[in-house]
Amino acid sequence: MKEKSMENKEQELAAIRTQLKEIIVKDLSLEDIKPEEIKDDEILFGEGLGLDSLDAVEIVVLLQRNFGIEVKNMDQGREIFYSINTIANFIYDNRKK
Repeated sequence: MKEKSMENKEQELAAIRTQLKEIIVKDLSLEDIKPEEIKDDEILFGEGLGLDSLDAVEIVVLLQRNFGIEVKNMDQGREIFYSINTIANFIYDNRKK
């Protein structure tokens, strides 16, 4: 039974990651990047994808609008917004509550 739920979690996380990439590319106007080019573990800010603090604010709004999730603590936001994987896990863990 546990194996089944792990498989479901992975499928859900994969769907969230895909949706996140599409939202980020579209809503942050990243014209030079296709969603499938963003690696799941790529650093999103600074040297990685090159997002900045204004993009972080926009991502907070996007998470609220698209997933009904609020990031209240911006210190925690640093860890959450590290990569597509970390955002997807945060969404997965918090939308079930």
